[in-house]
Amino acid sequence: MPPPRSGGRAEARRAAQGKGGGKADGGPGGRAAARRSAKPKKNVKKIVAWSAAGVLVLIAGTGGAIYYKLNANIKSFDADAIAPDRPPEAKADADGNKPVNVLLIGSDSRGGNNSDLGGGEDGGARSDTTILLHVYADHKHAVGISIPRNAIVPIPSCKLPNGKWTKGGNDLFNAAFSVGGSDSGNPACTQNTVEKVTGIRVDHTMVVDFNGFAAMTKAVNGVDVCLPKPIYEGDINPNLHKKGNLVLPQGKQTVEGQQALDYVRLRHGIGDGSDIGRMKRQQAFMSSLATKMKKEGLSPTNLLPLADAATKSLTVDPGLDSADKLLSFGLSLKNIDMHDLKFVTAPWRYRTQDANIDLVQPDANKLWETLKADQTIDGQNATGQQPDAGGSPSAAPQQAAPSTPPAPAGDASNAAIKVAVYNGTLANGLAGKATDLLKGAKFTASTAGQAASTKYKTTTIEYSSSQKANAEKVAALFPGATLEPSSSRGISVIVGQDFAAANGMGAPTAAGSTPGTQTPPQPLPTTVTNDARSADDDICANTTYGSGG
Repeated sequence: MPPPRSGGRAEARRAAQGKGGGKADGGPGGRAAARRSAKPKKNVKKIVAWSAAGVLVLIAGTGGAIYYKLNANIKSFDADAIAPDRPPEAKADADGNKPVNVLLIGSDSRGGNNSDLGGGEDGGARSDTTILLHVYADHKHAVGISIPRNAIVPIPSCKLPNGKWTKGGNDLFNAAFSVGGSDSGNPACTQNTVEKVTGIRVDHTMVVDFNGFAAMTKAVNGVDVCLPKPIYEGDINPNLHKKGNLVLPQGKQTVEGQQALDYVRLRHGIGDGSDIGRMKRQQAFMSSLATKMKKEGLSPTNLLPLADAATKSLTVDPGLDSADKLLSFGLSLKNIDMHDLKFVTAPWRYRTQDANIDLVQPDANKLWETLKADQTIDGQNATGQQPDAGGSPSAAPQQAAPSTPPAPAGDASNAAIKVAVYNGTLANGLAGKATDLLKGAKFTASTAGQAASTKYKTTTIEYSSSQKANAEKVAALFPGATLEPSSSRGISVIVGQDFAAANGMGAPTAAGSTPGTQTPPQPLPTTVTNDARSADDDICANTTYGSGG
């Protein structure tokens, strides 16, 4: 697969015509010399300010009092610009709980002081990074879906600053934010587009620019990141036409301010130079930032200047247009564990006719349906309700089903044994339960999602030739499990109907067998599940794409 070329050469022209878009990037250097070396193209300077927006949401509860000061800072966009023809709202359960979908948009607006942070002098704004954050109804799980900026998607009719509406049509995804060509962008158009593409109703939208992002990284005294290769000024700004000075060294490091901007907008000099690799680093950065803030917390002294700068750069939908509303929403997310905060990229592939991207079907639709059903990407039921015998959530909580005996304590050597756990049935959450069992015995286990088949009657332990002894130790936790050698590396556990029965987790019945039951979404493809990042993953893992580093 060849490295991608710019997918947006016509975007600037479309912006002037009311369509918007952005060109290929090649941002300015992290040093003043690199920034002065050449006038960058219109979209070369990138930033994922959504990191500030997303984590601002996640930690709102840690410093709620400060929002009263911030109330005047917050800007909201026109509710009349949101399309009237929208997907239905999610229904609340008997306790009033329901999932919430938040659209996080990073704007590279050149307005205000953003040019001082690498925003350039040209007008307009682009959404270089967009994440749909799905907070499950149990408010203990969340997943952020990155949508590639150069994916060709249907953009619906959107409202222009002059009050007129566009005709719509297929275009690059990030062209939606540029409709109208204003420095503040068009978040309502991006929201309309996401709803049209996914069929999911967006409950809230948040847009943050350079200033909010830079302030947040400084307020937390930097964010831990990792790079597989050293990065030089020429990588940040290819227009420099020389290697230049070192900007970011190889390996683990802590970055803030300008260095943090360099990290999250970095594309060249690593991997194949694509936006796909950059999205992986952005997901790693947001995970690291959220984990640090969750672990260490922030004092009001540190949080106040951060939130003050962030909200000055924040534009939200009318439903979040006050400090009280932000606080209330943030408090509802305080119980999300970092392992249960996931990030994935919408299924994609390069187009044969150009360097842009198509969303892969039916894989992408399976992902959207999984979110609508409030199923996690690893197959757990996150509605906050127990499934009934037919597999659908019941109206009232049920008594917990009997489970297998607690896992033995295990010994320290088990930590060196890595195990991937797959669900070989349709029982919701079964792989997660097996993962917990393994972790209780000190194994290093991770939930890998659905197996290729959902008809495993007996739990199966697959292992490579060098892992037989370790596989036998794993099998001791699953009485009656079958051991099978495999050509794949490591150890995999595929839990079957025997494990489901032992834990009182019967598989859902077939569609149509019981009126009113809900058929679970089809298992997600491994292209989604295998590439998922948990917020507590190693910061050095999965931070690039393609050859070259």
